[in-house]
Amino acid sequence: MQEYIRRRVLEVSYYMLEKAATVRQTAKVFGVSKSTIHKDVTERLPRINPQLALQVRGILEINKAERHIRGGEATRRKYKGG
Repeated sequence: MQEYIRRRVLEVSYYMLEKAATVRQTAKVFGVSKSTIHKDVTERLPRINPQLALQVRGILEINKAERHIRGGEATRRKYKGG
């Protein structure tokens, strides 16, 4: 694995933990695609730092459980303003 990818994986992971950020939010901050972030934290991170991967997995699970709520709020804001 190239060094810049390894560095990005760790930076992305620590960012997600610190901010409890979603994959989408993290991708926007780092200027890469959602697919890249997802691959970084689900495939590359466990090979680099298994302990950190478990922590990030927890954030992903929380975000997955809450996404239907966030989606409903976004729809509500969209039509309330219009």
